[in-house]
Amino acid sequence: MTQTLTQTPPQSLDGEAHQQTAAGEQDTEQDTAYDIAEVAALTGLTPHTLRYYERAGLVRSPRRDATGRRRYDDRDLSWLRFLTRLRSTGMPIRVVRDYVELCWAGDGNEAERLEILEAHRDVLRERLAQAQHDLEHIDLKIALYRKALP
Repeated sequence: MTQTLTQTPPQSLDGEAHQQTAAGEQDTEQDTAYDIAEVAALTGLTPHTLRYYERAGLVRSPRRDATGRRRYDDRDLSWLRFLTRLRSTGMPIRVVRDYVELCWAGDGNEAERLEILEAHRDVLRERLAQAQHDLEHIDLKIALYRKALP
């Protein structure tokens, strides 16, 4: 069941990273809240993985409702989707954590964030080139089999 909560809009390049007040509470503006099952369905992550990401320091602890259940907002969802992209493209948890820590540290370290993302992009481009090369060889083998069949 979805309810409406309030959140601050993103303030930086990595707006998914929460801005918090000195008291540790998040600033608020109109936003949607999701429970862990809804977030799991929307992101393709399991509730177990969501809890692991929280324990591993990849996501901030979401707010809790009156019964203690996690309540995620749209920025949490955006952040989780981005983390999922990083992980699904092979970025190691250690590097993701480094990137997350830079984001949470605030402005002033954008060059380091850029370096992490560019290095990861370079690895992905190399993997894509290798996959394309492998695909060409597989296509050649398929063509040979097709020629050999009546």
